[in-house]
Amino acid sequence: MVDTDQRTETVRASSKATQDFVPVSEVRDGIVVLKDGSLRAILLASSINFALKSEDEQTAFLVQFQNFLNSLDFSMQIFVQSRMLDIRPYIATLEAAYKEQLDDLMRIQIREYIGFIKNFTEAANIMTKNFFVVVPYSPPVLNKKGGLSGLNPWGKRGSAEEANKTFEEQVSQLEQRIAIVQQGLVRTGVRTVQLGTEEVVELMFKMFNPGEDSKPMPVENSQ
Repeated sequence: MVDTDQRTETVRASSKATQDFVPVSEVRDGIVVLKDGSLRAILLASSINFALKSEDEQTAFLVQFQNFLNSLDFSMQIFVQSRMLDIRPYIATLEAAYKEQLDDLMRIQIREYIGFIKNFTEAANIMTKNFFVVVPYSPPVLNKKGGLSGLNPWGKRGSAEEANKTFEEQVSQLEQRIAIVQQGLVRTGVRTVQLGTEEVVELMFKMFNPGEDSKPMPVENSQ
């Protein structure tokens, strides 16, 4: 028998929209605004081949990275996104070249090359990796007793001008943290670039919709 209260909670949970489970309120000027009012900036980081470096270079990197972490007075998140290599755009380019090629020998070579690429990627299970650094900022607010506590819920009523001014001030604080992170990482040989609005939205869409990459690509009708 299923408990009535448990069944009711299940129905309530299933009736909620997907957006209710996503902590993101909006993406504004490349900045992720969470529902609790805190901000996040996402940096795309370059990679280094640690194994190919000499022992002295490895030691220098570890020391620099340790010094970088010890210099921070705020938390940050580093995460790696691993995905299957999507060769469909490359295959589509080859298919277009195959159709436009008039030489029979070249057509045969292109067709064989397409088959080789498909077989190789299927057998090797090639993955792509992207490295990201998330820099946070949580604006403090005054509580009823006059002290600092909690996060700014952005729930205060006010003019749009005041809201924009507050947002700009908070972004300025976040940008200072971004500069600290970028300067610290560049000393280790890691370069970073901040994602823009479209790039952040695309990244989050892929994170919350992991099955989208495996969907078939639309095929154009050939005349």
